[in-house]
Amino acid sequence: MISRQTIDEIRNRIDIVDVVSDFVSLKRSGQNYKALSPFTNEKTPSFYVVPSKGIFKDFSSGKGGDGITFVMEHEGMSYVEALKFLAKKYGVEIKEDARTPEDVAAQSERDSLYIVMNFAKDYYKNLLHKHDEGKGIGLSYFRERGFNDRILEKFELGYSLRDWNHLEHAALKAGFSESILEKAGLIVKKPAHDGKDGDDKVYDRFRGRVIFPVHNLSGKVVAFGARILTKEKDQPKYINSPETDIYHKSQVLYGLYQAKNEIRKYDFCYLVEGYTDVISLHLSGIENVVASSGTALTEEQIRLMRRFTENVTVLFDGDAAGIKAALRGIDLVLKGGLNVRVVLLPDGEDPDSYSKKMGSTDFQQYLKNRTRDFISFKIDLLSGDASRDPIKRAEAIREIVTSIALIPDPIKRSVYIKETSDLLKIQESVLLTELNKIIIQERRKRDQERDREAGQEPLPDILEEVAQASKTDPLAMVQMQERETIRLLLNYAENGVGDDQKVIDFLLGELDDIEFTNPVYKEIFEAFRNGADAATRIDNFYFLENGSDSVKRAVADLMTSRYETSPHWSEKFHIYFPHEKEVMHDVAMSNVLRLKFRLIQKMMEDNLKEMKGIKDDAVLDKHLAVHAQLKGAEKELAGILGIVVSKG
Repeated sequence: MISRQTIDEIRNRIDIVDVVSDFVSLKRSGQNYKALSPFTNEKTPSFYVVPSKGIFKDFSSGKGGDGITFVMEHEGMSYVEALKFLAKKYGVEIKEDARTPEDVAAQSERDSLYIVMNFAKDYYKNLLHKHDEGKGIGLSYFRERGFNDRILEKFELGYSLRDWNHLEHAALKAGFSESILEKAGLIVKKPAHDGKDGDDKVYDRFRGRVIFPVHNLSGKVVAFGARILTKEKDQPKYINSPETDIYHKSQVLYGLYQAKNEIRKYDFCYLVEGYTDVISLHLSGIENVVASSGTALTEEQIRLMRRFTENVTVLFDGDAAGIKAALRGIDLVLKGGLNVRVVLLPDGEDPDSYSKKMGSTDFQQYLKNRTRDFISFKIDLLSGDASRDPIKRAEAIREIVTSIALIPDPIKRSVYIKETSDLLKIQESVLLTELNKIIIQERRKRDQERDREAGQEPLPDILEEVAQASKTDPLAMVQMQERETIRLLLNYAENGVGDDQKVIDFLLGELDDIEFTNPVYKEIFEAFRNGADAATRIDNFYFLENGSDSVKRAVADLMTSRYETSPHWSEKFHIYFPHEKEVMHDVAMSNVLRLKFRLIQKMMEDNLKEMKGIKDDAVLDKHLAVHAQLKGAEKELAGILGIVVSKG
């Protein structure tokens, strides 16, 4: 296990903004930072990073915590994996306590997959540079394509020998099991023919091919793409790793690990098709480029790009297949909320071939000169042969408007409608009518699908909200005040409330006889109480390190505010708001009174429920007496708080 000293050193060095920025493009918002959620598909940023507290909070998914938690959530790492990742990032030497056999046995299969993929990557790299076959075939191929040593190392390219079991034997010798090699997709295992007795056929998946490692956002190899260099019957040109526990091809973009900083720098990204397209653009000095290799472009990949930029320029081959892919890809990117521009290369060319033909400088200039917005591109493409055919022209217009309808932002939709109107010389009102018709049809379709999944007719959203707002739930009101108590403890425990008393002492003393109803808040409150009894200071980071997942989420939530007062109020307009900690005595006292007030109301509600159906007069009288006492306490607290209550 990693030693406590090492864990503390990692925590001390972590810069939460620096950690999150490796995976998400952050924008400053007052003293904090915000971005689109990396965990959900949202249109309005609700992901916040609070540097002063060293935490993040994603209001969209509910996730939250410190830098270690973020790496665990985002990359699907274990606690130990995340610590090792951050230790490497910040140059902290890992010191481990003695590991028991149980610790070794507990190493997860997921950890093993990462380890064996890294082994394979290093093995393929070594063969490329040091084995005669690797140098003679693989390295020669890369050199012919103009790949220099910097590029070979940057993308960690390699070569797999034509031998049937070369990697397998090396991996088994290194201590890996056949099972983990198969689960990683590095070997293929086929049963003996016809179910007869005999050994299964096992061979290296990528034998006789050059290797393109696929990295996740943290730089770990999760898959491989491989290109064959010899002509063999029934062998595809490219093969890719199968889906595994650490690789889901629809959620990975080739080259994003190498490109993410450049994408942030220029605030836009080139999208190409293949591995060599990405690498050739790097050779041309264009590094903000990714590819959807091994799969058609997916919604998950578009969301991945959107974490770093909202501007995408799509490069397409100029042949018929490339144009068809362009149309399909544009619509998908538009639906994902990105701003799309297009470069269509000459017929028969792809980014790899054309960049080599033109040279770096001319190719960069070509991209700048030929980049077009998707509307003008699609209009030229669809209306070229429809100018004299009214029916074809109408179909082309409808298809263009259908693409515009996919854009989530209504302002952008209106701008594109106006541009289409100007370019096609057709009334804007006609286009808007068609646009609204398409949007309404899509909305109805989504509603119908939702209804089918629910198995019933749901209330319209606005009616549902009103119905919920009209309900008074005593338990919910109690838990709301419990939440406020925990918020005060997490943010102001050591602050004073007058008479040399701290917030934590005041709240623990006033609520000593209170039993929290919410299990998460109860766990946090009990930890504060136990810490006080043991004279041990409990703070936010205690919960972020030791709490359950639900506790970590709650703590991050209660430590993060989505709103803050603009400095202009005081600096420019001389309007001052007292900070909460300046009136902490009033805030803490109000919370205690309100919590007790809500608890009394809940007790009254519970008492009334118990009274229903009671036929014994003596028992009923006892409940009525309790109700009268509770009603008196409610009235007294209501008077202090200035709350009007019913007389019942």
